[in-house]
Amino acid sequence: MTDTARTLPETPMSPAVADVIERLRLARVTPTVREADADTADRVARTLVDHGITAFEFTATTPGWEKLVESWSRDAPQVTLGLGTVTSPGIAERALAAGAQFLVSPFQVPEVRPVADAAGKLLVEGGLTPSELRIAADRGVAKLFPAHVGGITYLKSVLSVLPGARIAATGGVTVDNAAQWLDAGAFLVSIGSDLTKGDVAANVARLREGIG
Repeated sequence: MTDTARTLPETPMSPAVADVIERLRLARVTPTVREADADTADRVARTLVDHGITAFEFTATTPGWEKLVESWSRDAPQVTLGLGTVTSPGIAERALAAGAQFLVSPFQVPEVRPVADAAGKLLVEGGLTPSELRIAADRGVAKLFPAHVGGITYLKSVLSVLPGARIAATGGVTVDNAAQWLDAGAFLVSIGSDLTKGDVAANVARLREGIG
């Protein structure tokens, strides 16, 4: 769906936000690296990037996430790095100070929007209903979560009434079905443990083969 076909009254965005959105569009997949400790998260992230992943998010549920974001934003400028599970303005401020290029929340966080806007950063808010997704997509990118509840058919139904909306599918997206979500119109997909557990390199190779 081209931008000329968009029907949403999109909020004006900064060049920095537009740039991140374009990088996410090209990436198509933004893995969620959610681990029990920072060392494991760092190791998984390195494997992902070494095998061609260009954008991913750490999460605020991983102990030591601030140092992870700091070191990755400093040492890997080629990576589009986000922080997920942003549920408060405080977490958002710390994430942006550490160098996160975008923020992701599993639900609507209107109290975080001013923080992201003041910094000129992308905030991807979660939603399930068409109303929630419309609000989030109006700001740039919406997160359909948990995507498996309605499945691919639900995504198609939402896009039929919100044509042109940038919707990221998260929750229940797997290495094997990622291509189906993208083919159904998802702007991008986020995959968690199905990609980051076990043989991560083999998982990425299978994913890349599937999505082309």
